[in-house]
Amino acid sequence: MIARIERLVTSGTFQLDGGSWEVDNNVWLIGDDDEVLVIDAAHDAEVISAAIGSRRLVAIVCTHAHNDHVNAAPALAARHGAPILLHPADAVLWKTVHGMRVPDCWELIDGEELTVAGIALRVLHTPGHSPGAVCLYVPELGALFSGDTLFQGGPGATGRSFSDFDTIIASLRDQLLALPADTTVHTGHGDTTSIGAEAPHLGDWIARGH
Repeated sequence: MIARIERLVTSGTFQLDGGSWEVDNNVWLIGDDDEVLVIDAAHDAEVISAAIGSRRLVAIVCTHAHNDHVNAAPALAARHGAPILLHPADAVLWKTVHGMRVPDCWELIDGEELTVAGIALRVLHTPGHSPGAVCLYVPELGALFSGDTLFQGGPGATGRSFSDFDTIIASLRDQLLALPADTTVHTGHGDTTSIGAEAPHLGDWIARGH
């Protein structure tokens, strides 16, 4: 059975540094008719659970721990008995959202491979938007799940706590933009793009500073 990618859009608020913004988040499901992995359980555990259906939930992967990407993770994990995976460098952000309810595994590290429906998802540590931001690269599907590290038109925001522009530029240059040009980039918000569409603009992003 061939693995497939499914997209949900959920809505809620992003809160950080005393501010609050209404946002639409992409929730990505990768799997087949038997099992599935969820990337970024945002806002609505019930809607995500309905999309999972009777399939086994292998894991909930958090690309980073801003509240709008993890606020539905504990409820979804409880419904399906699945672990929540997060890079340890984002523990400080996770705790601002969920307190002492820690993820089940802090060992989501660069180079690790996760498996679902017979395909491998390679973890790429891409700090900058947050210290523990990660992307998932799936060569077999020609896909990258970029969280808030790379969007159509540039890098994720770095103007708030725990973020850094020079760091995200290094992550893009060293980790993402060297991937095959035909790699489809499935982002944390908004439309998909490709590595080939974004890579030529790195110099422009550096020049503008965001």
